[in-house]
Amino acid sequence: MIEGQKNRQIHIGQYGPGSYARANTVSGGNVIPFVTLRNSGGVIGYYSVMYVRSDSPYKSLDDLKGKTLGLVDVESTSGFKAPTFFLADQGYPVEKTFKLAQTTGSHENAIFALAGGTVDAAVNWWNAEDDSNLTRMLTKGVLKKADGSPMTKSDFRMIWKSPMLPGSPFALLADMPEDLKAAILRVFLDPPKKNKAAFDALTDGKVENFARVSKEDYIESVKMNLWLDEQRKRKGT
Repeated sequence: MIEGQKNRQIHIGQYGPGSYARANTVSGGNVIPFVTLRNSGGVIGYYSVMYVRSDSPYKSLDDLKGKTLGLVDVESTSGFKAPTFFLADQGYPVEKTFKLAQTTGSHENAIFALAGGTVDAAVNWWNAEDDSNLTRMLTKGVLKKADGSPMTKSDFRMIWKSPMLPGSPFALLADMPEDLKAAILRVFLDPPKKNKAAFDALTDGKVENFARVSKEDYIESVKMNLWLDEQRKRKGT
């Protein structure tokens, strides 16, 4: 996605805040955010959280020292960038706190690794108690116990939650014609007004509408990326 927009092969894309910051930087500022989702309850934004299994002894970050952590991928805000940044700020740098911190490739894979006991803890995205990647996977019935019975929310325990992250933005190319950008904006803003029932069916009632955003809303995301880049340089990676 980032390379596609940088090379002008993709005109509209949806990013996590951190990956948007990267796209904006590598494109020389030509990738700009224009809307994000306003979740039910009027909330704009989401969180990175860390789960453990409820049958484990782990109840705090201190309990996880020397254990294994499942991350998502290096461009995921909730699955890598935010936990790495905020945990370090809170005195729990990932590389020193955990014996092993491994990327799993997707938010779903991180949860599967935790459910299956491959890792002791896993990070993921979380909007609200009834809306997270974990609850959606549980609703689909894809998480099973060893005996094949379905897992429930009670099988997991959240032990860490980040500060609120800005909503994942939809971004377009700044150098497109202004009338085209205005038309694209209407495509996002009009449906919830014109046919709310259809929009609710499309989003499972979890989204109220789209909210306007600008690059100023993601200044902290840019700072997070710069900090992570500096850490990689220090490590020579």
